[in-house]
Amino acid sequence: MNHMNHDLVVIGGGPGGYVAAIRAAQRGLSVAVVEREQKLGGTCLRVGCIPSKALLESSHKYEEARHELAAHGVKVGEVALDLGTLMKRKDDVVSTLAKGIDALLKKHKVVRYLGTGRLAGQGRVAVTGTDGQATVLESPRIILAVGSVPVVLPGIAVDGDRVGTSTEGLAFPEVPGHLVVIGGGYIGLELGSVWRRLGSHVTVLEYADRIMLGIDGDIAAEALGLFRKQGLDIRLGVKVTSARADGAGCVVEVEGGEPIRCDRVLAATGRKPATADLGLETVGIEPDRRGFIAVDGHFRTTASGVWAIGDCIPGPMLAHKAEEDGVACADGMTGGWGHVDYDLVPAVVFTHPEIAAVGKTEEQLGAEGVAFKKGVFPFRANGRARTLGETTGKVKILADAATDRVLGVHIIGPEAGNLIAEAAAAMNFGATAEDIARVCHAHPTLPEALKEAALAVAGEAIHA
Repeated sequence: MNHMNHDLVVIGGGPGGYVAAIRAAQRGLSVAVVEREQKLGGTCLRVGCIPSKALLESSHKYEEARHELAAHGVKVGEVALDLGTLMKRKDDVVSTLAKGIDALLKKHKVVRYLGTGRLAGQGRVAVTGTDGQATVLESPRIILAVGSVPVVLPGIAVDGDRVGTSTEGLAFPEVPGHLVVIGGGYIGLELGSVWRRLGSHVTVLEYADRIMLGIDGDIAAEALGLFRKQGLDIRLGVKVTSARADGAGCVVEVEGGEPIRCDRVLAATGRKPATADLGLETVGIEPDRRGFIAVDGHFRTTASGVWAIGDCIPGPMLAHKAEEDGVACADGMTGGWGHVDYDLVPAVVFTHPEIAAVGKTEEQLGAEGVAFKKGVFPFRANGRARTLGETTGKVKILADAATDRVLGVHIIGPEAGNLIAEAAAAMNFGATAEDIARVCHAHPTLPEALKEAALAVAGEAIHA
């Protein structure tokens, strides 16, 4: 058995882990990263954010070519789908970015161990290599950045083929004739949109009485109407009791309704921390019933010398949140200062139109008894949106009724994921709606919609 020493060992090579490793190396530590997958980047890069966005982009271009380019005077002949090429492009994007992370770790002299890492007592990480070789890493600092795994509800018989999770949903070998998506959150709606554009009949089954829990209710309601208009068969208030492969297809059973026969099933019912079999008991860490690890304001666990970040601790389960955790954690353990405001972590749903949000929703402010003002501006009144032919949706700004400080920004429309960055920056600096309204925005651009919504908070929108 090999024994190695490092100033810091990071278990997990996803967005939180590799970013923490690079930051700690920048701060002068000798750093090691333990990751069992050949490709670094975690779920986000391998089977999550990046491949899904590649598929969303390709499928959107396919749909544009079939139905939308003619309005721009672009006439095309018969449009055909080459699913193999589409999937290869997705895989190439993933491979290129993964190689980039490898290069970054080498640049910062971070040592990479290919294998499964497990805590083995204070200051020790046992690594079982993919070749079966055992290595013990000793370090006074250990960061747990193990990410999350899909939640599979009871009765859903995932077989990795006909009935799968988001991982399988990224790589179907053919376009399903009928795809049933269990779950109306962002994962289910994004992947459902991909396969609907490529030709599937997609049925989305959601247990709640609305889609996208956590997104502002007004925005979610508008999105529901748009998705249904696009062809997604979204059914609310449906409890799935079982889903299983049946011959060359699948059967989904729902409470109080007829069984649904389909070609494939995508279970998209959330994620949970990947903290099982991590050796937490060897250092006295006890996760909660959902698997989350408790940390203090500096990401320290109850075990001396052990920190935790990303999806395995409370907070938004988002890649960019994990990255911010990693930087703040590494800065803190090396004598610096770091803080992540989880109330100001932006969220984006990459459907079409995109949906983005940062800060509080109307429902949250109402529940907290906070008096607020609201400014709304529709994209149909924005010049750039008109030139793009993307006029659905709106920008909504919620501001404190007394101080005018911006408390939440919610967008559904073109480039919402990019537009939310300005709102997040403004809110992190404590901006008021008037502050945003008085910033000169270039014309004609989509960000002008944000300016107009800020003006609308005071009832002074110019173009609406």
